Amino acid sequence: MMDELTRYEAVSSRDARFDGEFFFAVETTGIYCRPSCPAVTPKRKNIRFYPTAAAAQGQGFRACRRCRPDAVPGSAEWNVRADVVGRAMRMIGDGVVDREGVPGLAHRLGYSSRQVQRQLNAELGAGPVALARAQRAHTARVLLQTTGLPVTEIAFAAGFASVRQFNDTVRQIYARTPSALRAEAGTGLGAAVREARTTGIPLRLAHRGPYAAREVFDLLAGEPVARIEEVSGATGARTYRRTLRLPYGTGIVAVDERSAGAWLDARIHLTDLRDLTTAVQRLRRLFDLDADPYAVDERLGADPLLAPGVAARPGLRSPGAADPDEFAVRTLVGRAESERLVEAYGKVLDVPCGGLTHVFPEPGVLAGAAGGPELRALAAALADGDVRLDAGADRDEAEQALLRLPGIGPAAAALIRMRALGDPDVDPDGRPGTDRWRPWRSYAVRHLGLL
Repeated sequence: MMDELTRYEAVSSRDARFDGEFFFAVETTGIYCRPSCPAVTPKRKNIRFYPTAAAAQGQGFRACRRCRPDAVPGSAEWNVRADVVGRAMRMIGDGVVDREGVPGLAHRLGYSSRQVQRQLNAELGAGPVALARAQRAHTARVLLQTTGLPVTEIAFAAGFASVRQFNDTVRQIYARTPSALRAEAGTGLGAAVREARTTGIPLRLAHRGPYAAREVFDLLAGEPVARIEEVSGATGARTYRRTLRLPYGTGIVAVDERSAGAWLDARIHLTDLRDLTTAVQRLRRLFDLDADPYAVDERLGADPLLAPGVAARPGLRSPGAADPDEFAVRTLVGRAESERLVEAYGKVLDVPCGGLTHVFPEPGVLAGAAGGPELRALAAALADGDVRLDAGADRDEAEQALLRLPGIGPAAAALIRMRALGDPDVDPDGRPGTDRWRPWRSYAVRHLGLL
């Protein structure tokens, strides 16, 4: 935990390493910022620190126009932590509160709504509703400034219950009307609306620190399943594309390898815009964009075995999975059988896009598929909820549930935990004496695989 003096030093030096780890607000201006904000550093006596943007918003501060604090990478802490707060933050990011409300979030966590509210407020300075509201506001700003979609459509796509709620939230957080936000980006109507519906929504996926894009794309290029994903282009300028099964519909996403500064360029096409937040979070987990490469490299670089690799590949990531259930099935049956399952049981897209023609079959479909008993057992467990691999699943419970299924041994269960559940501290090979790499064993495994 950082004390306030350390936080102020980070703000004074405009240290981007801490963007998303905390926020600071200036009492004299009523504005909150990210630590790397380029504006003149305020006096210490005028600054207040907050663990989340939602906490700053809850105290009446509005987002800075220069540094856009709502667009920072998420805190790596939520990927590391396995407690209620960490799990709740991962689920809120996945849109659970928007779809199921606080009772749905609490039920998934196994706590009462009051307990969840109390724990989040105590630690983060904001409850689940406020945290989800901050996320909705960010989604709305992205849609306003990158598409020409009608404001009413954007309001509901971002997860707001009414246009009035949408307007009030945007004014409070950004101190501007939705129309003014749109005007700043010069986004018009007409052709822009058609573009958003035909070619998708352009996005910048922010990351913290160096990003070893080549190694991530090398991994993805070595494991694509035909019809649902593909990698095209020459090394250094590749594009990864895949289909997604989402809560309200389907999606096709594309991410470019070439990193443009502190982000990856992406484009998302959705059959239902309400899936935007979930689709973005799936990509962030797949590309491990909320990692803290400074902390990872510092710990692993101190090990003589890993030091050369850390120096050669700063910012190496531990990729996750775009669809956890899909990854579990692929781990069990392998690539060739996965392609057969897609062709036989996958949902055909209404509008195919190049080589992308299907969405990976749902577990409920595979539970009755003509396959081996191991596949049917895993699919049934995923469909029934006996094995949960969603963003807020308890990782220990999930791994134990996987190990109870036929055909899944310790290495496979650990790999699913590392990739599908995004656990940064897993060694699927079970090497002895690796505690010195905690809590970043998943990254150590990636380095070892590239030595």
